[in-house]
Amino acid sequence: MPPKTAHPAASPWWTPDVHADRRGFLMARGRIQAALRGFFAERDFVEVDPSALQVSPGNEAHLHAFATQAIGPDGAALPLYLHTSPEFACKKLLAAGERRISCFAHVYRNRERGALHHPEFTMLEWYRVEENYETLMDDCAAILRLAAETVGAARFRFRGAEADPFLEPERVTVAEAFERFAGIDLLGSVDVAGETDFGHLAAQARASGIRLAEGDVWADLYSRVLVEKIEPRLGIGRATILDQYPVSEAALARATAHNGRVAERFELYACGVELANAFGELRDPAEQRRRFELEMAEKMRVYGERYPVDEDFLAALALMPEASGSALGFDRLVMLATGASRIEQVLWAPVAEIAR
Repeated sequence: MPPKTAHPAASPWWTPDVHADRRGFLMARGRIQAALRGFFAERDFVEVDPSALQVSPGNEAHLHAFATQAIGPDGAALPLYLHTSPEFACKKLLAAGERRISCFAHVYRNRERGALHHPEFTMLEWYRVEENYETLMDDCAAILRLAAETVGAARFRFRGAEADPFLEPERVTVAEAFERFAGIDLLGSVDVAGETDFGHLAAQARASGIRLAEGDVWADLYSRVLVEKIEPRLGIGRATILDQYPVSEAALARATAHNGRVAERFELYACGVELANAFGELRDPAEQRRRFELEMAEKMRVYGERYPVDEDFLAALALMPEASGSALGFDRLVMLATGASRIEQVLWAPVAEIAR
């Protein structure tokens, strides 16, 4: 017997009654998008439109891409990928001389499906040249307020959690969050060069009730603590800015000036939902290559595959000025502002499910 092939399940999204139920969310989506375009235009941002087809989809170990190929007139094939973020293209534009840019980019991530995950979704990214990454925190707070004002939402809601989008976000470091919510001294397992100590973290994680599995490395335990103990408790009552990630967990961000163990990286949370990821951008091509190689070695260890490095991107880093940049999950923002329970409610044309 030939093996069974998974096929997309029949989709309900096109039936008039289901579409009517979603239409209010979709109209709100349009209003929020228009408001955000105005927000960036008022601040002298140029809206750009990066191509989704790239020679590399990105080089983060746990992001999975859709692969394709371009066929030339002579029949020769060039491997290409749909980008997991417009980040590489946007930084090339900064190297080319743009100063403030923003974009609403359709991005593609494989192996992801759930209430907050969809194979194709919209990323709002913006970059500021010669402005530090803390400026992006102010942007994020303003974006939350604007989204709420646009649709008349007094609160953001998701799965019983609420947050007031008009309050200033709480700012907490990753190390503080590990101590507060898991009783773990995270930076005790990171040395001054950013190298990590698995044994030190493992002992604390076990004491905190985190399961350990054969073959675990430091990054596995770090992620497990973050997902199980910390993320569900962020952005409750008000948004949270989770700041200063360990350098090993910030492959595209530069280290902070005051502590080489942590990076200029923050994530924005509301109602326990990750909304945005922001960096003070790394500009050293050699260091960036080293980090990409580490990420791809980890990807090979866990998933048995790796993605190519975009040499054009590394060349652009040598020219790119000091900059900061943020990526925000636009669909998730719409969900929280409208009270939607699943991402498909705020997408105009959801991808059909794969039958199991």
